[in-house]
Amino acid sequence: MNDQVIYQKIGQLLVDSSPPDAKKIIVSAQLFCERDGCTYEFDYVDKNNKLNWYDPDGKAINDLTDILEDLRSFYIDNIKSGKNSFWYGCEITLDLETMKINIDFKYDD
Repeated sequence: MNDQVIYQKIGQLLVDSSPPDAKKIIVSAQLFCERDGCTYEFDYVDKNNKLNWYDPDGKAINDLTDILEDLRSFYIDNIKSGKNSFWYGCEITLDLETMKINIDFKYDD
């Protein structure tokens, strides 16, 4: 599986689990070092430009954790990083009006 397929899966999952009045989704994720879970914060911007939080169902959270682990494994296996460690977390932003996704990876300093 390539990284573009993984990004598409992340985007689709967020579209499917987002609140009906959302125009932008913002997810902060921190993966566990044991590779068996993740902590999340799910926020969205509504049609009135108000920032809110939401809590997707457990299946969406489990699926997102699996997909993020797939993405981290892809990078570990395929990308030669100049950093001593690979990313441990990320902030995902999905603009539902343009369907553009951005992922900012977090590294240990």
